[in-house]
Amino acid sequence: MEIGWTILYTIDILLFIIVSITVLYFTVFSFASLFSQHKTVPSAKRFNRFIILIPSYKKDDNIIETVKSILGQTYPKRLFDITVISDHQKEITNFKLAQYPITLLTPNFKNSSKARSLQLAINNLPQFKIYDVVIILDAGSLVEPEFLQQMNDAFEIAGTKAIQAHRLSKNRDTAIAHLDAIFEEINNSVFRRGHITLGISAAISGSGVAYDYKWFANNITKVKTAGEDKEIESLLMRQRIFIDYFDNIFVYDEKTRGSQEFKEQRSRWVATQLKSILSNIKYLPAAILSKRYDFVDKILQWMLVPRTIMVCIIAFMSIILPFIYLSIAIKWWLLFAFILFVFAMATPDYLVDKNWNKTFYSIPKVVFSSIISRLTKKSK
Repeated sequence: MEIGWTILYTIDILLFIIVSITVLYFTVFSFASLFSQHKTVPSAKRFNRFIILIPSYKKDDNIIETVKSILGQTYPKRLFDITVISDHQKEITNFKLAQYPITLLTPNFKNSSKARSLQLAINNLPQFKIYDVVIILDAGSLVEPEFLQQMNDAFEIAGTKAIQAHRLSKNRDTAIAHLDAIFEEINNSVFRRGHITLGISAAISGSGVAYDYKWFANNITKVKTAGEDKEIESLLMRQRIFIDYFDNIFVYDEKTRGSQEFKEQRSRWVATQLKSILSNIKYLPAAILSKRYDFVDKILQWMLVPRTIMVCIIAFMSIILPFIYLSIAIKWWLLFAFILFVFAMATPDYLVDKNWNKTFYSIPKVVFSSIISRLTKKSK
C-alpha cells in the first residue's frame, strides 16, 4: 500500500512541476504583452519589390479571394508580383486563377507539403526579376489594401530579415472557429507581443510573414519537413537573425470550423513540435554557452507541454485526485484557476462576445477528444 502511495505522490509531483513550468512561461509572456507599445512606423523613402507566394493545397473555395485581396493593394502595382502554387486543385479553379495577372504553378506532388511548394516557386521565378522581400500567405487569407505599404515601412524600420504580421480570424461563426480564434490571439500575446516586449524574437506562424528575399531563396532549400515554419525559425535562430513582430499589420485567416479538423490540426502541431525538439535539442548547450538567448528560448518553447495537453492534465488531476486524497488536489484547483486567469489576460476583449459562453463550455470536450484521438491513432 505504501508503495502505491509513493508512486501516486511521485507522479503527482512530477506532473505538477512539468505543467507548472509551462504555466510560468505563459504567465511571464502574457504579463509582458500587456506592456507592449504599438510601434510608430514612419513612411519609408525606399520602395521594396515584393514577391507574394501563396501555396494552395486543395483550397479551391478560398484561393480566389486571397488573390483578389492582394491585387487590391494601394502599393504600386509594378513593385509586386504574385505566385500561386496550386497543388491538387480542380481544373476549374486553375482556369479561374489563370484569368488574373499572376504566375500560376500547378504541381502534382506525390507527397505534398508547403515547403515543396515554396521551393518550387522560388526555383521557377524569372531570373531577370529582382526582389527584395518575399511574403508568404495561406490560401484563404485576406489583407487590407494598405498591407504591402505597411510591410514595406515595417521592413525598412525593423532592420532584420524576418517580420511576422498579426494574424486574426476572419470567421467566428462556430464554437470551434471561435475557440481557434482565441488560441490564435493567445499565441499572438504570448509568443509574439510578449516576446518582442522583452527583446526576444517572435514566433513565426507560417502565414503573414515576410523575409529578406536573398535569405529566403538561399535557405528554403534546406527545409525538408511539413513543419516548415519551425525549421525556418531554427535556421533564423542559428544564424542570429531576429524575428520582429508588428501588431498593427493584419492578416485575416480562415479558422477551422469543425471539431474533427480542429483535432487533426492540433495533432499535427503536437507531432511537429516533438520533431522540432528532437532536431534542435543538440544545439541547446552551444546556444547557452554563446548566449544566443533567442535560440535558447525557442528550444525551451518547443519543450513546453502543448497547451491542449496541459489543460487536459490539469483538468484530469483536478477531477480525479479529490476521490483519492482531497488535500493533494487543492494545488491543481489553484493551478487551473490561475491558468484560466492567464489565458483571460492574453485574450483580447473583442473575442469576449455573445458566443463566449458557448465556446468556453466546448473547450473540455474539444481538448479531451483531441487527446483521445491522438492516443487512438498511436495505438493503431
